[in-house]
Amino acid sequence: MAKEAKKVVAQNKSARRDYFVEDVLEAGIVLAGTEVKSIRAGKVNLKDSYAIIKNGEVFIQGMHISPYEQGNIYNKDPLRTRKLLLHKHEIRRLIGYIQQKGMSLVPLEVYFKRGKVKIALGIGKGKKLHDKREDIARRDAQRQIERRLKENF
Repeated sequence: MAKEAKKVVAQNKSARRDYFVEDVLEAGIVLAGTEVKSIRAGKVNLKDSYAIIKNGEVFIQGMHISPYEQGNIYNKDPLRTRKLLLHKHEIRRLIGYIQQKGMSLVPLEVYFKRGKVKIALGIGKGKKLHDKREDIARRDAQRQIERRLKENF
């Protein structure tokens, strides 16, 4: 089976910087029509968003979808809480992860797959300051090695 095409609309770059992402899950989002049109235009921001589990359902909070320009009265609140669509067994698995110490549900990216809006949820553990510094030092060292190799050839 060929790999399915997905069109990434928005990424949460700070998520991989601030968390050790252990597992990634795909979920659908319950949206209004004007929100979908706004997402198609690329007007979505995941920067301060996070997911929570409440009453056996998963919700995303803090995801900003700008109001659609031609939406007038049909526009919704840009920061409203939106329900995520997951199977029961996936939600149970998430609850098991979250009950472990320090685990969080972090949105990684929003994309279109077969015309539907999907979100990649990362299950991650928060990084400490020294972990972030270690990652930066590793990237800098790798960059220097590549530069030196490029100079020699």
